[in-house]
Amino acid sequence: MSSAPQTGGGGGFRCTRKLTLAMSGGVLILVIALTVGLCVGLSSSDDVVTEDTPPFSIDHTANTFLLNGEPFRYVSGSFHYFRALPDAWRSRLRTMRASGLNALDTYVEWSLHNPHNGEYNWEGIADVVKFLEIAQEEDFYIILRPGPYICAERDNGGLPHWLFTKYPDIKVRTNDANYIKEVGIWYAQLMPRLQHLLIGNGGKIIMVQVENEYAAYYACDHDYLNWLRDETEKYVDNKALLFTVDIPNERMSCGKIENVFATTDFGIDRIFEIENIWKMLRELQPTGPLVNSEFYPGWLTHWQETNQRRDGQEVADALKTILSYNASVNLYMFFGGTNFGFTAGANYDLDGGIGYAADITSYDYDAVMDEAGGVTTKYELVKQVIGEVLELPQITLEPAKRLAYGKVELTPALELLSPEGRAALSKGTPVIAEKPKSFEEVDQYSGLLLYETTLPDMDLDPTLLKVEDLRDRAHVFVDRQLVGTLSREARIYQLPLSKGWGSTLQLLVENQGRINYDRANDTKGIFGQITMQLHNGGDLPLENWTTTAFPLEEATIAAWLAKRADVALDPKIAEQRLLRTGPIAYTGSFSVQEVGDTYLNMAGWGKGVAYVNGFNLGRYWPLGGPQITLYVPNELLKVGENSLVLLEYQRCNKTVNGSELPAVQLDAVAQLDGESNEAPQITKKST
Repeated sequence: MSSAPQTGGGGGFRCTRKLTLAMSGGVLILVIALTVGLCVGLSSSDDVVTEDTPPFSIDHTANTFLLNGEPFRYVSGSFHYFRALPDAWRSRLRTMRASGLNALDTYVEWSLHNPHNGEYNWEGIADVVKFLEIAQEEDFYIILRPGPYICAERDNGGLPHWLFTKYPDIKVRTNDANYIKEVGIWYAQLMPRLQHLLIGNGGKIIMVQVENEYAAYYACDHDYLNWLRDETEKYVDNKALLFTVDIPNERMSCGKIENVFATTDFGIDRIFEIENIWKMLRELQPTGPLVNSEFYPGWLTHWQETNQRRDGQEVADALKTILSYNASVNLYMFFGGTNFGFTAGANYDLDGGIGYAADITSYDYDAVMDEAGGVTTKYELVKQVIGEVLELPQITLEPAKRLAYGKVELTPALELLSPEGRAALSKGTPVIAEKPKSFEEVDQYSGLLLYETTLPDMDLDPTLLKVEDLRDRAHVFVDRQLVGTLSREARIYQLPLSKGWGSTLQLLVENQGRINYDRANDTKGIFGQITMQLHNGGDLPLENWTTTAFPLEEATIAAWLAKRADVALDPKIAEQRLLRTGPIAYTGSFSVQEVGDTYLNMAGWGKGVAYVNGFNLGRYWPLGGPQITLYVPNELLKVGENSLVLLEYQRCNKTVNGSELPAVQLDAVAQLDGESNEAPQITKKST
């Protein structure tokens, strides 16, 4: 997925190598010449289909795909397994299939499956094999996009953070020896698990992507691309078609790989220039089917901006135009889902004056289906267009339940910066060093880092604190009293400190999501100097920092809940509306008689993270907007009591229906467009 502004046939490679292994001299050259066309994809519609022909290939004369020797085109939809809970996979896929789609497009997220060096996860939401097997059962052909870089508005574009822990100077997405070594290790873990699903092995994976929109990356390293092609084909073994995807512009050639089928991507904003787009693709690849691998029916949204919406009729009309060229197409996203936990990424556009911008937790994307997997007006319009070119299956869909469970009162239970909070929620031993340690240096994926040092005597009152290269947001305390906030997004890197405030400077730094597009080395923490202004106009560097890690992982929250004593906080602390002494964890529970999807309405709160039944729903920031509610999947809930934990960084809300305690509300309707930053009125509970 490209996060650039919207304005803005390799299946046979291994076959050729096999045929020529035993040859030599002039005979070798002759055999290569005769077999290249057959192995990359059928070079002529007159070619005879034999048992050696790949089941999915290309007719370069008729400019079409061939599936088992017959002309074929796909209308696909993107759905990323890691953006829905496993128990929801089948219902989401069935809803997609009911629209007439005959193919599914999905990424594989390296960081999800390999969260730490040498550690692998293939269970639950990471059970990609189960997901693909369900997709096959629901009658989809599959377009697999294993990356290893995927963008997808995911933290670091799906690349594991520990690459920068292990190799601080690594140059990802290049022929860097350390990078290709780690990709090789990763593919050796991933690819054998998927080989039985390739169409040449009896499965339904018809295409496998090599890299992802590489032409948009600065490196333009064809040695790397050729290596990755060969490494991918080592496992695909001519049992599916290798392909690339690139934005249609003057850099497309940087992403083209010899003997790999090229496709492009564009949304409704560029449909008026579709002829020029196809022309650019034809200049790169003269023959073969036309493919838009990412047709955008919606778009991504960042915090503190208007939610991105796309008109459904315009989407349907543009889709009809693409299909009129007998092109194949993938709708990105057909179902968007949710960036649960800390998985949402960020973008950076210095040329456009935007700078750093973090992605919201919802990946609703104004997609064809909504965040909870529901049918929309856009879905019906798109389905009508698909029905003009593909047969619509007879599938009856059950409407989803969206329930409001009402008000949930919360009790302030733990101060993060207190001795008890540090003992419960920090991880590892604090590190003392001359400079603050980064998230990557302490092998931390996300959450918070606390940096502390002793303030020197000030010769100015006030003096100016300056923090260079902050990534991404810092709450500044002196002796645990909040004195201000610094922000990469707002480009605020300095604030005044006064004499007499205290002796210990504390910077609580939040990782708001690593950049996922274009850049791929967005390490987190503080990387520049931290200084205080001197009377003579110079700056005094502050050194000797203690770094304490708060990864805020689900297991840590669960362990704290299991062990915590039922001790109330100091009333003065508990009564705070603005959290002057640091983040506070609030706990509560709500009763469920009937299970359904619901939405955690965070209006009136500040910024933080929410956990339901121990599951990290993701970041909330209603003060920033536009997203006000967090989606709570029905699969998380149970009949009876359900737990809720908020780790709030800035301010709590005590105004829900006149509640004396901090409170939130569980609604039946999502608010993604920032309609209200005020506390909602209580709604009647649905049963």
